[in-house]
Amino acid sequence: MHSTDIKPIQAKLQQAEASLSHIILGKPQQIRLAISCLLAQGHLLIEDLPGLGKTTLASALARIFDLDFQRVQFTSDILPADITGISIFNPKSQQFDFHSGPVFCQLLLADEINRAPPKSQSALLEAMEEKQVTQDRQSRPLPSPFFVIATQNPSEQAGTYPLPESQLDRFLMRIEMGYPDSQAERELLQGEDRRHKIKSLPAVISPDQLLNYQNTVAKIHISKSLLDYMLGLLHSSRLSPWFACGLSPRAGLALQKCAQAWALLEGRDFVLPEDVQTVFPSVAAHRLIKHSDFLNEPMDDLMQKLLQQVPV
Repeated sequence: MHSTDIKPIQAKLQQAEASLSHIILGKPQQIRLAISCLLAQGHLLIEDLPGLGKTTLASALARIFDLDFQRVQFTSDILPADITGISIFNPKSQQFDFHSGPVFCQLLLADEINRAPPKSQSALLEAMEEKQVTQDRQSRPLPSPFFVIATQNPSEQAGTYPLPESQLDRFLMRIEMGYPDSQAERELLQGEDRRHKIKSLPAVISPDQLLNYQNTVAKIHISKSLLDYMLGLLHSSRLSPWFACGLSPRAGLALQKCAQAWALLEGRDFVLPEDVQTVFPSVAAHRLIKHSDFLNEPMDDLMQKLLQQVPV
C-alpha cells in the first residue's frame, strides 16, 4: 500500500463528507465517525434525543453511497419476522415460500431500536454478526456491503427497553448527535426541508467502490509499538477502578479497524496514535459499564482519563 494509492480514495471520501455536510449542518466530527464506521465494516449506534438528525444522517449516507436503503420503525409490538421475513405456504406449489424482510438491504435503519422488546431486538444479532439470516433451518446471505444504523432514545424516556450488553457489543461505534450550534440551527430554519434535499443528493461513491475502500482499510499499516499502545488501553480498562469490567478482545479489534479507517480518511497508509485517540471514545464507551462508585461521573470524562493514563 502506497500513499499515492490513498490520495484518490481520500478525495472521493472528502467529496462524500462535503455532500453530507450540506444535509447535516455543523456536525463534521459525527459525519466523519459515521463514514469511518462504514469503511471499517461495522455497525453504528446513534443515541440522542428525538429530532436531532439521526434518521436524516442514515438516509443521507444511503444516498451518498448509492446503497439500497430500508427503514424499520421499532415499536413495542414489532415481531422478529417483521424484520427478517416470514415463510408463507403456497397452495400451488405445496411448499413454503420465503418472503424476505427489510433486513435484506445494504443499509438498514433500525429506528428507535430500544423501543422494541428484547426478542425483536435480538432478531438483528445474527444479521449484524454473520451477515446472514437463518429461517426454517436455511441460511440466507445478506447483500454486500451490509451496514446497520440503529438509533436509540435516552433510557430515561418512556417506553424504552435497554439494549443488553451483548447487543451493544455488536455495534462497532456509538455516537451522539447533540444540539446544533446557533449558526447551523439558523441555517436549518431558513433553508429547504432536509428530506427534500436528500432526495436530490447525487451518489458520490458506488457500492463496488465502497467494497474496494473497505478492503483498503484492512491494509492500512499499524506498527508494533502502536499495537502495544492499543493493548495498553485495553489492559488499563480492565484494571481501572472506574469500570465494573474492562474492554474485550472484540473491542480491541474494533479499535484497530476504526483507527485504520480514520487514517484512510486522513489520507495516510499508516495509523498514528492520534487516530486511536480520536475514535477510542466512540468505540469503547458503550462497551464499558461504570462501577457503582462512579455512576455520576460522565462517561466522556472517564474516557479522557483513561487515555491520559496510558502513555503513548
